[in-house]
Amino acid sequence: MSRLIYLDNAATTKVLPEAFEAMKPYFMEQYGNPSSIYGFAAESKKAVENARETIANLLHAKSREIYFTGGGSESDNWALKAVADAYASKGKHIITTKVEHHAILHTCNYLEKQGFEVTYLDVDEYGVVDLEQLKASIRPDTILISVMFANNEIGTLMPIKEIGRIAKDNNILFHTDAVQAFGHMQIDVEELGIDLLSASGHKINGPKGIGIMYLRDTVKIGSFVQGGAQERNRRAGTHNVPGIVGMGAAVAYAREHMQERIAHEKELRDYTIQRILKEIPHTKLNGHPTKRLSNNINIGFEFIEGESILILLDQLGICASSGSACTSGSLDPSHVLLAIGVPHEKAHGSIRFTLSEETTKVDMDYVVDNLKKIIERLRSMSPLYEDFVKKQ
Repeated sequence: MSRLIYLDNAATTKVLPEAFEAMKPYFMEQYGNPSSIYGFAAESKKAVENARETIANLLHAKSREIYFTGGGSESDNWALKAVADAYASKGKHIITTKVEHHAILHTCNYLEKQGFEVTYLDVDEYGVVDLEQLKASIRPDTILISVMFANNEIGTLMPIKEIGRIAKDNNILFHTDAVQAFGHMQIDVEELGIDLLSASGHKINGPKGIGIMYLRDTVKIGSFVQGGAQERNRRAGTHNVPGIVGMGAAVAYAREHMQERIAHEKELRDYTIQRILKEIPHTKLNGHPTKRLSNNINIGFEFIEGESILILLDQLGICASSGSACTSGSLDPSHVLLAIGVPHEKAHGSIRFTLSEETTKVDMDYVVDNLKKIIERLRSMSPLYEDFVKKQ
């Protein structure tokens, strides 16, 4: 393959050179276990705490409120299951949305089998939660509201500050899955009223297998992983020191370059969307036109299958996605697209492109120029498109 244009940064990102270099000493030189008491381990412990402080600063949190986990899915599971366990005596009702990541939805399914009740809120055509429905869904036994910060498929940003205010006014804990937003936009947990937050290292040019949970120090929940006393008795297991250091370095870079990155991605995102919608007929932008992640483009192409588009893009060295990487093996249409009202037959024809700061205008022109040819070719073989043309 002579050319690679990687446009699936919502699935994972490449590790920054700065993060990789920061990690290297903790594999073979400073390999001590930070829980040990001898001097050799002190460097590892210091590195872990420095990373914790860096991450806390990004969220405007206290360092003692940051807990390291194995990734976003673990953090989501911990937040929901631990709150359910700790607050069950107060109530067994949880509120979430129909467009959450499966790490939330499947955990809610699990909790329902344990006797909890879950309300799944509707969203509008752009994927934004209905705040009035949220208010109406609150009950005396509601213990948790969990709403994602930004949707991983369509990029829509949720009204997090308003949700945080509603939760606080009703004395309910508020968790947000911020895996896609963390490091890509400003997040102030105090200003937004967030009690628990999940994030992952590999979405921000850090390594895979490392994540964090922000846990407000007034929230009293138990451990998710039983064992040793690591992470202040909240998450057992030997620290993944290289992963923690790598995530810390990626966060430091993200904070320093955030504004220029957002500006670059927004300009390229809007340029690409405009070209696709203008130059390829029967297309539709999925998600909110402006209140969306700076790097997210999700387009529906009528009369054809997204999988066929991806295969032909791949042959040209273009990496994209038809939705969440966690469901790439599924033949079912995206639950997010169905929730925003996309008909079942059209939901199969959507493609997600997620940009990075390295993506260029030349890259996106190459993508759109070839996408036009691909769509035309596939529609020429589509019985659905043939029927549509005959009816015109």
